[in-house]
Amino acid sequence: MKPAGDPVKIAYLGPEATFTHQAARRVFGSGARYIPAETIGDVFSMVQQGFVQRGVAPVENSNEGIVTSTLDLLVDSDLNISGEIILPIRHMLLTREESLEGVRTVYSHPQALAQCRRWLERNLPGAKIKDARSTTEAVALCAEMEKAAAVAAELASEIYEVPILVRDIGDWDENMTRFLVFSSEKPEPTGDDKTSVVLTIKDRVGALYEILKPFGESGVNLTQIESRPSRKKAWDYLFFIDVEGHRDDPHVRETLKKVKEYCVEMKVLGSYPRAGRG
Repeated sequence: MKPAGDPVKIAYLGPEATFTHQAARRVFGSGARYIPAETIGDVFSMVQQGFVQRGVAPVENSNEGIVTSTLDLLVDSDLNISGEIILPIRHMLLTREESLEGVRTVYSHPQALAQCRRWLERNLPGAKIKDARSTTEAVALCAEMEKAAAVAAELASEIYEVPILVRDIGDWDENMTRFLVFSSEKPEPTGDDKTSVVLTIKDRVGALYEILKPFGESGVNLTQIESRPSRKKAWDYLFFIDVEGHRDDPHVRETLKKVKEYCVEMKVLGSYPRAGRG
């Protein structure tokens, strides 16, 4: 428990001014204390050891897919998913140059560069494209160099005082990243919740159908299913499932009880308020 009056401490996948930092600030506001971590594993450790009350890490991008390390850590952790954030990803071209003609090198994280590849090819065909460990590091590099630019978030422009030359340079209009908030807390039902579950199934014909059937019979809407190797033995898989509703809702509770009968193992990762997509 944190002393009354102290700001809530939030660990996030850093460094400062990344999209994860931006997502955390969107939910917890300016009154929280934000502590960057080098890896997603470090975020989990900081929450588990009580250094912070909550952690924030990315779990899925609408174009790039699942962040597997976040899922893997959730399986072995005692922490609960206590919230989600869906953040529109808007990439900006930051530079001290006054025009595109002055830009000779562009830095950014490989994922950000991939999401702006077509724009960069069209508008900066002669520029060298160089990887950085983060979008924030890219901004720091371009701030110290002439004829350099960075692909980063608007927040990085504010913090590092590097102007935005071109806004919204991403190749997709619908580019969203989903972030998870995890903590030792178990949120109460709100009436608009989501429950995340991980399970392993018996190795037999029709096993996947058996675990999906109860959702259809009970009318519990299954919104996502993702499989991952269990890493325990060859061809053994974990299934991550998201459903609408809270685990304390009677129809969800009864459905999960039926599903568990067909599983080798099942773990509820958390029930939490569903995020909007704006």
